[in-house]
Amino acid sequence: MRAYIQLIRYGNCVMAAVAAVIGVFIAFNILNPALLGYSFVYRTLSVFFVVFFVTGAGNAINDYFDYEIDAVNKPSRPIPSGKIGLSKAFYFSITLFIIGVVIAFTLNWITGIIALFNSLVLIYYAKTLKRKAFSGNLSIGYLTGSTFLFGGAVYGISGLYALMILFILATLATTSREIVKDIEDIKGDEKEKANTLPIHIGVKKSAYIASFIGFIAIVSSPLPYILSLLGINYLYIVALADIFFIVAITEIVFYKNASMSSKLFKIAMMFALISFIAGSL
Repeated sequence: MRAYIQLIRYGNCVMAAVAAVIGVFIAFNILNPALLGYSFVYRTLSVFFVVFFVTGAGNAINDYFDYEIDAVNKPSRPIPSGKIGLSKAFYFSITLFIIGVVIAFTLNWITGIIALFNSLVLIYYAKTLKRKAFSGNLSIGYLTGSTFLFGGAVYGISGLYALMILFILATLATTSREIVKDIEDIKGDEKEKANTLPIHIGVKKSAYIASFIGFIAIVSSPLPYILSLLGINYLYIVALADIFFIVAITEIVFYKNASMSSKLFKIAMMFALISFIAGSL
């Protein structure tokens, strides 16, 4: 059992699930629907488990397709170490995908479609997209942002629209950081003959693209407050996130320090998540 927990990288699963639950609470506060007691608790728990299972399935299927690379770079992982057989890992992943999608469809057709679509994206990403320039970065950006979107979608179309701007902001910020991470990992990726954006168009141009996307996120960050989706507390804390985003951009563009930039992006995204929570209270 421990090997399977390691395979799904449960820490990442919990973080993604919590982000989706935050989406539920934000949508609830914005729309103020008359959903209390069992219905609200059921929806919230369902969202948590759907995102947990689908994220875990995505991590497992990723290791399934990367087992040869992991045998060299991460031999202690469950598959290359022999703790879990290749076929067992595959069927375990598919089972988790199915469970997650089925639960999602019990909520409503929108959450079901999002869960199904994200599952297919995760599989395609693990098999193909992660080795393609920019499309892999954008896929991770979308998948991260869609956790908030999924949380809002429990309230139907209205919830989907209510969380759309948060989805866009999270997608932009994550895509920007993913490009910076590829710049940081360029030497290893070159050895593995990956076709990441920095390898495809060069480090300098990739840094500019990452910075431009990050800049759009910064400029757009006040919108949830302007649109009355989140309260004033959001604005205070997201300002801190923006400062870290600006410093992260400075590090990658002017100082060519991808490692520091990636860390600063991570800190900025942590503050952005806190701002979402604070603004919904």
